Amino acid sequence: MRTAPTILHLDMDAFFASVEQASKPSLRGKAVVVGGLGPRGVVATASYEARVFGVHSAMPMGQARRLAPNAAYLVPRFELYRSISEQVMRLLRALSPLVEPLSLDEAFVDLEAGGAAWDADSARLAGAKLRADIRAVTGLTGSVGLAASKMLAKIASEEAKPDGMVLIEPGTERAMLGPKSVRILPGVGPATGDHLRRAGITTVEELAEAGEDELVRLLGKAHGHALYAMALARDERSVVAERETKSVSVEDTYDVDIHDRVRVGVEVARLADRCVRRLRGSGLSGRTIVLKVRRYDFSTLTRSETLRGPTDDPAVVREAAARLLDSVDTTGGVRLLGVGVSGLADYTQEDLFAQAAGEPAEEHAEEPAGEEPAEEYRPGPVGRRWPSGHDVRHAELGHGWVQGSGLGRVTVRFETPYSGPGRVRTFPVDDPQLTPADPLPLVEAPRRPGEGGAPAASAGAGVAEPPAGAEGVPPASAVPSAAGVAEQEQEQEQEPGSAGAATP
Repeated sequence: MRTAPTILHLDMDAFFASVEQASKPSLRGKAVVVGGLGPRGVVATASYEARVFGVHSAMPMGQARRLAPNAAYLVPRFELYRSISEQVMRLLRALSPLVEPLSLDEAFVDLEAGGAAWDADSARLAGAKLRADIRAVTGLTGSVGLAASKMLAKIASEEAKPDGMVLIEPGTERAMLGPKSVRILPGVGPATGDHLRRAGITTVEELAEAGEDELVRLLGKAHGHALYAMALARDERSVVAERETKSVSVEDTYDVDIHDRVRVGVEVARLADRCVRRLRGSGLSGRTIVLKVRRYDFSTLTRSETLRGPTDDPAVVREAAARLLDSVDTTGGVRLLGVGVSGLADYTQEDLFAQAAGEPAEEHAEEPAGEEPAEEYRPGPVGRRWPSGHDVRHAELGHGWVQGSGLGRVTVRFETPYSGPGRVRTFPVDDPQLTPADPLPLVEAPRRPGEGGAPAASAGAGVAEPPAGAEGVPPASAVPSAAGVAEQEQEQEQEPGSAGAATP
């Protein structure tokens, strides 16, 4: 076991919500909840201002609304989150070749392997520089933990939240862990915690005092041995760079069960195309196409078909997924669909045209292969949809974001990451001057010598607002609720300004 605190754990603070606050000046310092707002929606991330009211990740969105009725509720923008995550990961890889991403907003780094740190002082300097670089590049904050092991580094980053840094000096680990709840240790969830509490064990110190044999008796061999080692601050796991991707998959959950077989087929084709875009974005191809169907009664079926060679051809994946769908009975309704590709390779087979005609499914499984699916906004099947929080551009008023839509109208706040809080305007949903837009960078690029004037993107920030209460226009202080997608729910139409977040 190493003796220097050269394992770094980075956790971006309330990542999705922080991105939304950074890109929307009117929401800075306000309660923001990102997730799905349909009947089956859950919270993806809540800002620290929302957490004060008890809102947290994975909470049903209906419960979150009851706890924080005045929060801003936004649809996730996963492509933006991924792009910012890539910026952060590049900064980590500049420190060391050994970077182990755990999610978009979390990673371990072995500082010693990159020569970035070798003792406590150099580790502290590396951590401070990383936090400053992240703020300069992304405008966001991250919490850093430094220790001699992965377990302790992660615990340290939790202690550092939000926007802080904690270093656990070697030799102090057991004294630091002792009085803390057993729930601080990895693998101790509510059930295990309750089981230990009934045995009179509530702190890490009591866990160590119970002894290895007693923990094995209480929890079983594997879990007992592991928890005893953690209670003694032992963790021999090394940082593993870039875990090999086993599959690429996407899925959508629907607010209302789909009964129309044609609509199900259209959704499967759309998911197949999305899956291929992710596959190609990673420079991969795959041999096995997997279809996941969760039916009205919550039963989940998967069907898979293995091709003769790897492919990244969207037509091949679509047609294979369609053949797999033919083997599934969807009569009672479908609440979730997913398409994945596994058996990955970094090349494609030259001639796969014959595979579009393919053979019947070869494999049947009860659970899908693959990793956590991508979650993206899924527009409804009819008409123009304006997901709350997403970027738009007006031909005259410039860049803004959607506060809410419904009843044939869409409400937009015109502001950019570099402007002050902007003004609000409401338009017909089919206004030809209003179009979806790409997100703006959170940090404004520096102007070249000789360039002057205000950024063109911020032109909408000073738009005059119609009088509050004018027909079809909500007061500027009302941010309407929006329907969204953390589990890819369809947007629910509602009156703009009907149940939103108070903003300046």
